[in-house]
Amino acid sequence: MPITPTFELEETFPGYVAGIDEAGRGTWAGPVVASAVILNQNCTPAGLRDSKTLTEKRREELALALWKCARIGVGIATVEEIDRLNILKATYLAMQRAAAALPVRPKTILVDGKYAPRFACAAYPVVKGDSKSLSIAAASIIAKTTRDRMMLELSRSFPFYGWEKNKGYGAKAHQDGLHKHGITPHHRRTFAPIRTLLEANDRRLVS
Repeated sequence: MPITPTFELEETFPGYVAGIDEAGRGTWAGPVVASAVILNQNCTPAGLRDSKTLTEKRREELALALWKCARIGVGIATVEEIDRLNILKATYLAMQRAAAALPVRPKTILVDGKYAPRFACAAYPVVKGDSKSLSIAAASIIAKTTRDRMMLELSRSFPFYGWEKNKGYGAKAHQDGLHKHGITPHHRRTFAPIRTLLEANDRRLVS
């Protein structure tokens, strides 16, 4: 059974506490998306937990409920920013944008992972935070569903890579699409599989 997150961490801090998580850090294509969520403890959807442990249908149901009752900010770092900055810095940028997009300013931010970027308030990293903190679990759901919808939309313009299913990860359909149809503007050119294809193409051009 998945571990059920609680409000225990949030309750150790005064004032508004936001949880932050990201989606799409390891994909070969598409942006990285972060979400910041401040929950209302009196109106929290039942069943919040790490988005990876939920079905797509359940994630969408919870995301809809969260948009109705929580304070939410979403931040995006583009493929161009990922290639220019590197994925870690771009992820931090998306997180900072998510926090800045919140409708109220939090006093404390809990970030999923070992490290946290700088914010305008105190911030603390929480290893496996999406299984410990309800706010981080909520952020993981919002980030994941937001990015999944973006990849579904991109798949309509670029139908050969299976993004509607693999969301830009290196699944076989994605690999096959790359070899048959090449690289799109939405591929992360600094990521090893994409960079290898680019280098192979360069060698073919030279020869």
